Amino acid sequence: MSPHSPDERCPDHNSHPQQTTSANGRTPLTRRQFVVGATTAVTAGLAGCLNSGGNNDAPAPITIPTTATCDVCGMTITQQPGPTAEIFYANARPNDHDNPARFDSTWEAFQFDFQHDNWTREAFYVTDYSAVNYDIQTDGGQQLLSTHYEQEAFADATDITYVVGSSVVGAMGEDLIGFSDRTDAEAFREKYGGDLATFDDVTPSLISSLGM
Repeated sequence: MSPHSPDERCPDHNSHPQQTTSANGRTPLTRRQFVVGATTAVTAGLAGCLNSGGNNDAPAPITIPTTATCDVCGMTITQQPGPTAEIFYANARPNDHDNPARFDSTWEAFQFDFQHDNWTREAFYVTDYSAVNYDIQTDGGQQLLSTHYEQEAFADATDITYVVGSSVVGAMGEDLIGFSDRTDAEAFREKYGGDLATFDDVTPSLISSLGM
């Protein structure tokens, strides 16, 4: 990752982390608190996230292309650490590209869904860390979670147990790290801290507590 110029910054964030390159060539992240800008937008967005994502005819997850960028922050997803996500919407083109909308963090996916409550969500997928061989690397004083963006790594977001706000971070800082097996989530929380949450527990208030 390279530092962003002002015109490359995510429109939904005040700024990206200051970035430096460590001795091993990786770029460590810094933490900043993300604050949701408008209370009214947050409240309205809650309804969007709670629209039913369960649909027998829902599109299947896809492998995120190596050049795809996050629909919230604009960073190249496959070059970032941590969980990824994708959301399919009916009759909508996220940022003028074909479905799905794609994200380099779980919390950004929820944020996007909150803000598009007038769209019909067909499917919401997140990285399932029960389904992959993940690793955690320490860099710049932070514990960075490996990223997995292949089709088989995704699971229905509504069926996942999330570890929220652990000491392990992803591309955009603290995140929701998903496990299809609740015992895996409990073991992860026991080792790295955080709280457990289901899909319906995820609110705009919770999302506003995550990030840098």
